[in-house]
Amino acid sequence: MAQEHNRPAKSTWLTNPWVILANVSLGTFMSTLDGSIANVALPTIAGELSAPIHVVQWVLTAYLLTICATLPIMGKISDMFGRSRIYNYGFLIFAIGSALCGISGSLGLLIGSRILQALGAACLMSNSQAIIAEVFSSKGRGRAMGITGTMVSLGSLTGPGIGGILVEHLGWTSIFWINVPIGIFGFIAGWFILPKDRNRKEQQPFDYTGSTLFMVGMVAFLYVISGGQDWGWLSPTVWIGGGLSLVVLILFYLWEKRTRYPMLDFTLYRIPAFAIGNITALLSFVALFFTNVLMPFYMHDVLGFSPAKTGYTMMVYPLVMAVVAPISGWLSDKIGSYSLTTAGLLVNALAFGLLNTLSTNESAWMVGLHLGLFGLGGGLFQSPNNSSIMGSVSRDKLGTAGGLNALVRNIGMVLGTSLSISIYSSRLSYLRPLSSGEPEAALHALHTVFWTAMGICLLALLVSVQRMRVKPRQAKPGHS
Repeated sequence: MAQEHNRPAKSTWLTNPWVILANVSLGTFMSTLDGSIANVALPTIAGELSAPIHVVQWVLTAYLLTICATLPIMGKISDMFGRSRIYNYGFLIFAIGSALCGISGSLGLLIGSRILQALGAACLMSNSQAIIAEVFSSKGRGRAMGITGTMVSLGSLTGPGIGGILVEHLGWTSIFWINVPIGIFGFIAGWFILPKDRNRKEQQPFDYTGSTLFMVGMVAFLYVISGGQDWGWLSPTVWIGGGLSLVVLILFYLWEKRTRYPMLDFTLYRIPAFAIGNITALLSFVALFFTNVLMPFYMHDVLGFSPAKTGYTMMVYPLVMAVVAPISGWLSDKIGSYSLTTAGLLVNALAFGLLNTLSTNESAWMVGLHLGLFGLGGGLFQSPNNSSIMGSVSRDKLGTAGGLNALVRNIGMVLGTSLSISIYSSRLSYLRPLSSGEPEAALHALHTVFWTAMGICLLALLVSVQRMRVKPRQAKPGHS
């Protein structure tokens, strides 16, 4: 009876959960892909729009900051007005934003269009897991989460490769135009495929004050983190900006605790499975983006690989994860999430330790073998972890939970990128005068980064093992 509200009386192939999953997977892949697809196009965009590279960097930064600032808000709006409706509008907003990016003749218009595009991506990201958790029973949820986890991995990690091919052959605008037909198709298909939203008799007022405080605090905090390396971590800009952003976030927390209809329901973090899942996901993404950012530096600067060879070698990571994640999700339906998430974090910690055995003279297949371990560890961890998080909350909180889960992922990406570059740059500056050459200095600096990432993985592992104590108290999505 729990799922009859979102099913037509007559069942057809359009209402098949796996068809719904295909639509959700399309939106998940497209929205995560655009977080990294523009990386390789920045030099070209800078040249054609006559803008300095540090300003053009906002084409990436504006997209990620907008997503982080609006994910929980979109999740809350979805719980109020319907997950399928907001998700499907995400396709349309994303397509419109992509078309505006494609016709942008100035950097200002391009950045503004990327912000609109990111709003569509936030609609998609905040609801994908919630829709899957709602239409799949507990027996199939892990497997479905595994497939969406695969889409996240493929979208996040294949962006530079796909972007490079498109920019080289069709120009930089093609990386945005390609989204337009996909977005329109997804919107039309979702109109018929996605489950119908329940009628909500009692409409809660929207928390404008809390939403504003969250957006200002989160954007300011991530902006300071992203620019800390350039400004200097001990500079007044970082300390003042970071302090003010934390004050705003604290005010947001205090407001949410006292208001009757909060934008972000902090009571979700009283659910042990939800809290543990989010903490481990944050730490995992921070650590894994150490490799995503710095392994290309290792292959290019130390091993002398060409950009194409580097790109093909990096593809081993998402491809292995694409195979492992659905299997891991299927297993989590059978044996639970505890052993799989713990094993995944252990494999990732081991993989970071093994990266420190690489030398200044390695073949592509050896580097790819090491990266494949991260695909194995990430695949083992992410799908069961997502299933555990979404399976621990009541049905009416799925949108909020999905938004928070996606927010944690994106914050982890930003923190991992900034932290890894900062550690690498600082260590490289120190080692250059002490080393026999640039490759040796770079390699030793990378070792420091990878040992740090291993420590972060082990910390996540210590948090994850607490699942054994709280597993029996998890709630089901259908529970209210």
